[in-house]
Amino acid sequence: MSFVETEINGQVFTIRLNRPERLNALSTVIREGMARAFTRFHEDNDLEVAILTGTGRGFCAGEDMKESVERGIAGSPKEMVEQDLVNPFQEGILQKPVIGAVNGFAMGGGFMLVERTDLRVAVKSAIFEMSEAKRWLLGGYNHGHYGNLPHPIATEMAFGYRISAERMHQVGFVNRLVEDEIELMEEAHKMAEHLLTLPPASRVNTLYMMKLMAPKIPNNIAELAEKLHLHGDTEDRMESRRAFAEKRAPNYNGWLKPEDRYNMPKLKEN
Repeated sequence: MSFVETEINGQVFTIRLNRPERLNALSTVIREGMARAFTRFHEDNDLEVAILTGTGRGFCAGEDMKESVERGIAGSPKEMVEQDLVNPFQEGILQKPVIGAVNGFAMGGGFMLVERTDLRVAVKSAIFEMSEAKRWLLGGYNHGHYGNLPHPIATEMAFGYRISAERMHQVGFVNRLVEDEIELMEEAHKMAEHLLTLPPASRVNTLYMMKLMAPKIPNNIAELAEKLHLHGDTEDRMESRRAFAEKRAPNYNGWLKPEDRYNMPKLKEN
């Protein structure tokens, strides 16, 4: 059984995450499978458009927290993936369009996979959540910015609220909505076919231009975020994962010293 399946239809390359019992969470095997699949897409000159989707109820549930608890390290460290295995999609070096076909839950790192796609279609039952606030010491402050979303919606997203596909479509994060998974793949292929009707240079040049125009986080904000990721008792990061794996309420410490709550890192002038 392959945890990441691929299929070729002409110049369209479909990548399907296939570990439905774990909601396609970003385990080591899923990360390695995606890296190999996107490397093939990146290097094969006969392939021009990719569709990324999932099997079952989840598109991707993000970090595999059971795996994190087992190894005692929060997140998905690069050293846990096979050495020298690079994912061109994740690294931002891919210069071919990727369509996200969101079949279910897109949570945390799964949300970020959708965020990296160039065009998005989702079933109406799909659920989106930027989960960083639940697992780290800083919520997903940057994701609403990337999506050009209004500040209250960006704040809602940063605090880890779940948001329906219909609402994400209303605010412009999702391009198309469909009823079910059959329509999902049909619509994704229609979008791919349209891209393939364009002059090749137009498709390549336009994607290059749109990627360069995407919003970026200012350096001083990124520096502050690095400090805020450590502003508190970092043991709470693992406690959130243990509580999830053990299906119990977490017992957070908050800060090593109570006064640290009000001793915030300062934002430097840009």
